[in-house]
Amino acid sequence: MKFIWNSSRNTPPLTWMVTGGYWMLSTVYFPALCLATWEIDTEEKIFHTDDVAVFSASQRLSADEDPTQPTLDITDQGEDWVFEPQVVVSHAWATGWGQTRAEAQGQGFIFADQSSFNHATLGVSLTQELPHQSQLKIRYHFGPNLFLGRNIEKRSGAQLGAKEKVTTHFGAATLEHAFFENLNGRILARYGIRLYNPNFSQRDTHFWTIGPHLKWNITPSLEWFLGYHFERGLAKGRNSETLKDDVSYVNHYMSSELEWRPGLPTSIGLAFHYERNLFTSDVPEDERNGAHEDVIQGDLEIRQQLRQGITLIIGFQHSERKASFDNKPIFNTNVWMGGHYTF
Repeated sequence: MKFIWNSSRNTPPLTWMVTGGYWMLSTVYFPALCLATWEIDTEEKIFHTDDVAVFSASQRLSADEDPTQPTLDITDQGEDWVFEPQVVVSHAWATGWGQTRAEAQGQGFIFADQSSFNHATLGVSLTQELPHQSQLKIRYHFGPNLFLGRNIEKRSGAQLGAKEKVTTHFGAATLEHAFFENLNGRILARYGIRLYNPNFSQRDTHFWTIGPHLKWNITPSLEWFLGYHFERGLAKGRNSETLKDDVSYVNHYMSSELEWRPGLPTSIGLAFHYERNLFTSDVPEDERNGAHEDVIQGDLEIRQQLRQGITLIIGFQHSERKASFDNKPIFNTNVWMGGHYTF
């Protein structure tokens, strides 16, 4: 939904706060919000996933999200239905250099049966137009208490099962320039931390990322995006020969996305993502010593405008993950349907 209005206005239950705020904005306070000069976009999707443990990582495997999600040790946690509400609040104004745009985004994933995997993210960004057809965007992302599953903790020495959770913070900046009327290039840089719960605190990781992106409007109805990231992550426990659990890595990530608009009411998006994690542990007897992991994923999403202001969304996604120290690959398939409403 898009609302335009004119006027002169580490929390565990974060998922419900985002969802509750979403419905409050959409229903209870809608008449009041229509009095202000802000813009609100909302979108809702319902997913079916065949592995709840991999679902979050699959959803964020794109260049503008958080493609290097934490290493997953425990998968095959069962299927479920997932509801995703998303709201984006933005405001734009003119400055001496050009337009400035501030944006805040809240996103939640609510699982029908396996509620331990409920989670949400919050983000804010500021985009500034610059001279010579350039623009700068800075962004902050906060993803608290993401449940990864039950894993074997090593800190106590008892080798017991425990819940593994991680909180992610990162800041990113992209500098974009229009080289030609239909060709834009940009460079992305980001720095972040992943903080685990005490049972897995040796996995606390600082990471930095850099990479180029290219967007080409091949024709008025066909757009192609190509991106590459290089990332380095260093874990707190990388020198511990007792725990033998160093998740430090070098990551190479590539993404190619194609959007085709065969007619005004229809948009078809295709995406292919590839990721290679080279684990850099040199701790003897650590299973990641000399190991690597490959991730391949394909996405298809179709958007069909049913009538003015109402768009139907359907999608399909399939991924395969294979670590060199695992005997079999991990597969994940997600399908979804949703809607985008503009008022």
